[in-house]
Amino acid sequence: VIDHPKYQESKRIAIFLSMPDEVQTEEIIKDIFKQGKECFIPRYKPQSNHMDMLKLSSAEDISSLALTSWSILQPSDDDSAREEALAGGGLDLIFMPGLGFDKKGNRLGRGKGYYDTYLERCMKHPCGKPYTIALAFREQICESVPVTENDVPIDEILYEDC
Repeated sequence: VIDHPKYQESKRIAIFLSMPDEVQTEEIIKDIFKQGKECFIPRYKPQSNHMDMLKLSSAEDISSLALTSWSILQPSDDDSAREEALAGGGLDLIFMPGLGFDKKGNRLGRGKGYYDTYLERCMKHPCGKPYTIALAFREQICESVPVTENDVPIDEILYEDC
């Protein structure tokens, strides 16, 4: 990931804080700060499909985040001091989680459409849609995954031996 050309050229990067069953992102987050890039993480709104990408000030900032009912760390709802990526300069790159992927760029998420809705908002931003990379385990690559008209294909899937 760290040697990937899109990662190297990106300045504003959104990345998920991994759950135990996902590719672990802690070292990538540390590298984002080491290289002087800006790091944004998701804040999901429960009972909706709305998600914002909020800026982290450091890798250590993660320890100050609240744990949601889904056991995901994220900025609290009343945390209004953090920059939202689309309120500023947009994003260059989004690293995305998922349950399954196919080689056509289709992604099976957890069913709420958070990332698809966020990418639709990105497309309306003056900076346009960021490059999207899914981080996956080889076992998550399928022949095909179910898609709907609201699903936004991802640009690339990175997994071991890809």
